[in-house]
Amino acid sequence: MSLKNSNYEPIRIFNLINLLVRKKTFMKQKRFHWIPALFLSTIFCMGAFISFAQRKKDSPAIERVLHNLSSEIQVEGVPNWTLFERMAYYHVKGVSIAVIKDYSIEWAKAFGWADSAEQRPATTATKFQAGSISKSLNGVGIMKLVQEQKLDLYTDINEYLKKWKFPYDSLAHGKKITLANLLSHTAGLTVHGFPGYERGDPIPTLPQVLDGKRPANTAAIRSLFEPSLKAQYSGGGTTISQLIVEDITQMPYDQFMWENVLQPIGMNHSSFTQPPAVESQNQFATAYNTDGKAVKGKYHIYPEEAAAGLWTTPTDLSKYIIETQLSILGKSAKALSKEMNKLRLTPYIDSSTALGVFIDTRGGQKYFGHSGQDEGFVARYWGSFEGGYGVVVMANTDDMSIIDEIINSVAIVYQWKEFYKPFMVLKPQDISSDLLNSYVGDYLDSVESNGQFNLAPGSLVTISKKKNQLSVQVRGQEKVDIYPERSDRFFPKTSDTDITFVKDAKGMVTKITIHQQGKFIECQKLR
Repeated sequence: MSLKNSNYEPIRIFNLINLLVRKKTFMKQKRFHWIPALFLSTIFCMGAFISFAQRKKDSPAIERVLHNLSSEIQVEGVPNWTLFERMAYYHVKGVSIAVIKDYSIEWAKAFGWADSAEQRPATTATKFQAGSISKSLNGVGIMKLVQEQKLDLYTDINEYLKKWKFPYDSLAHGKKITLANLLSHTAGLTVHGFPGYERGDPIPTLPQVLDGKRPANTAAIRSLFEPSLKAQYSGGGTTISQLIVEDITQMPYDQFMWENVLQPIGMNHSSFTQPPAVESQNQFATAYNTDGKAVKGKYHIYPEEAAAGLWTTPTDLSKYIIETQLSILGKSAKALSKEMNKLRLTPYIDSSTALGVFIDTRGGQKYFGHSGQDEGFVARYWGSFEGGYGVVVMANTDDMSIIDEIINSVAIVYQWKEFYKPFMVLKPQDISSDLLNSYVGDYLDSVESNGQFNLAPGSLVTISKKKNQLSVQVRGQEKVDIYPERSDRFFPKTSDTDITFVKDAKGMVTKITIHQQGKFIECQKLR
């Protein structure tokens, strides 16, 4: 995974396989989804398809993006998904997209609901929480102070901290932490990300957050290993940089960022203010979990503003991307000079980790970007170093999967060279009906197997066949089509999970083995 983030992006794993027990913490594990069922029966899904069919058609390019959502597995002859199919499948209420072409916003569109209970539609002006994308804008703010010679990237952070000092210990091995370390996650610090606070709960001060003292709900930010050794993602380190900004400028962090970064770039629908102003609540999307249920209180509050506190829109984030692209060409300097922006985009110690952004190369083209997740929100952006193109996608869900599928579609439609490369392309296989019939049946998780994870107790895996199409269904879950890589090995279209059919010495199918990310289970066939 090339793009790292705090408040970690999830990748959904096989629905009933408890390879990773999902915990309601800030460190959300990656999970995979299977291909969606062909017949979705929920009212939400039906409404989504109806609205998709009845809506006014957009431009041809937008229509192609909306019909081309793609995942890790491609199957020749099987069409890609539509946006509304995937919104229904992932229980996503609202999605907002902006596409950049030739250093300008090509188009911006929003779909679904900002708040489904209020029947409040998502629009391009609807604000979403950006999660860890906040760190990219924080990087601009820090570099602005470096540009003004109020900060130095390579000075001990305790030279700037006034209300609180970092407590160095033996784990730092006598080395000092710098702002460059904080921005590039090379400070060797703890605390990956933050869960936020429910509205109405006590909100800690920054020193309380940094020391892990109540009412803070995360551990103290301390050394994990010596600085400048390697990259180790730390939203805690970014939070230290927030306190430095306040100590040096004698301004509230959100005010400094508005006056020196957001407003100059033209991000007029964005704010780091936490909590946001009550009188403008109808501008904000409501957060939803992966089951489609609203987060209590509609959203969480993040006093860790630099790490996770930005409220914004894809249109505003596109303005930041375009300004960065123009600046490194020497054609704009609304916040930072050409030299400062180039330095901000230069990896420090780690080859992909720059100062508040991550760098990736695909098809010979360099990109800068970041992703983010707050409770009930996900987002990701990419911007090219050359050519002036990019994309921003935000949604009010906990599941990053739909974000990546939309970005894949944009890359396909706008022909970004080798940006999207599927994990595997499956070609049609000529498999006899008799062989497929031998796979049909019920399979039960074997407690005697050497597998490294198990299905929920009593779970049954059913393989069925319609015409020459095999499907898999775990009891209580949707049926999922699977496609052959070879005669005995099949994949769902949405991940690198595979099902292998195993025969005994007599040629009889006795079990299936399900592999995923180095883990596996065995399920014995029931006679």
